[in-house]
Amino acid sequence: MIVLTPFKKALLSLEKALQQPKNEFIRDSVIQRFEYTYELAWKFLRRFLVADVGSETLAPLTRKDLFRLAADKKIIIDPLPWFEYHQARNTTSHTYDEVVAEQVYQSAKNFFDDAQLLYKELERRND
Repeated sequence: MIVLTPFKKALLSLEKALQQPKNEFIRDSVIQRFEYTYELAWKFLRRFLVADVGSETLAPLTRKDLFRLAADKKIIIDPLPWFEYHQARNTTSHTYDEVVAEQVYQSAKNFFDDAQLLYKELERRND
């Protein structure tokens, strides 16, 4: 059984930031919370898949392959948005650029719903 508490807390933290009226500081808070929530999301997904198919199967897979496998196993609906979330996560170090910061903020908003679905599915399968 995988303890999902850190992932749940991260989602709640991201949700709290997303519920605030947007300004520069809230946007930056959302981006930071997106960073660590995304990291937890894919790492918990990976842990679940290791338990399901074994580490030998996952070892050679790229992150994109991991998301494809998760979609094949119906843990996530579609891997394509997850590719975009990964790209957004990789650009968070460039959020000093207003355009990039706005793009990452929008990705974080989209990510939240998919991450909640992932959490619920992992929780359901974890019982």
